[in-house]
Amino acid sequence: MNLEGRRQSRNVEDRRGQSSMRGIKLGGGAIVVALILMLLGVNPMPLLEQLGTQETAEQTEGGSGFTQEEEELATFAKIILAGTEDVWTAQFAKYGYEYQAPKMVLYTGATSSGCGAANSSIGPFYCSADQTVYIDLSFFTSMKSSIGADGDLAYAYVIAHEVGHHVQYLLGTLGEAHKLMNKSSKKEANEISVRLELQADYYAGVWANNDDRMYDSIDDNDIRNALDCASKIGDDYLQKKANGYVVSDSFTHGTARQRNAWLKKGIAYGDLEHGDSFTPAYSEL
Repeated sequence: MNLEGRRQSRNVEDRRGQSSMRGIKLGGGAIVVALILMLLGVNPMPLLEQLGTQETAEQTEGGSGFTQEEEELATFAKIILAGTEDVWTAQFAKYGYEYQAPKMVLYTGATSSGCGAANSSIGPFYCSADQTVYIDLSFFTSMKSSIGADGDLAYAYVIAHEVGHHVQYLLGTLGEAHKLMNKSSKKEANEISVRLELQADYYAGVWANNDDRMYDSIDDNDIRNALDCASKIGDDYLQKKANGYVVSDSFTHGTARQRNAWLKKGIAYGDLEHGDSFTPAYSEL
């Protein structure tokens, strides 16, 4: 991808290298202090608030301590988020809506979210409770090493897919789907989940189409990498790779073919009109 000279989003909270305790971001030393105070019967919260502020300041002033690769990925994520802001602001305006951009939290290992504890093992996710995308940047290196999915647009697709869930939230699709899932059987709920995920794939394609129109950012090789990534994170592909067999009723994100097709469709059309994944019969997705 051509990202030279692009702006970085300001809607990013960088929690990398920090721990979380009751919403206060702390390093290891502060946590030890908290435990000692609690053992002595002293309320640690006033001191922790001060320590948390001091440690954040020290990290900012003293350098990040992250590898060059991770810093480049952090910059990349901020640029891609900014691109989604530009694209979806313009897309919403076309339909007379005002786009409200999500936040993004970068973290290491685990953190807290409006939807509960966030752990890197679950991968990037969108939380509608606080309208925030959560991502541990190590996911990208794991994606490359474990399934061979690589390339700028492949990584960007992951971020744009989660922002796609935010678009669903703003349009009311996400809330309605979750209501249906709560009163459906497990199999039916999984099918609704697949529809949500495929639409988010489509919206990621919409972003890619319009980002390229705005910034001439994408070439054919980028698209091949993204479509390859979409195929390799299909439920059937991952289940077969992990277990040697697939259980179709357990699918929650869609097959390799479906995910590739809906991302490709979004790239082709670049609009909201062709992204209805809820009307077709499930077998036709």
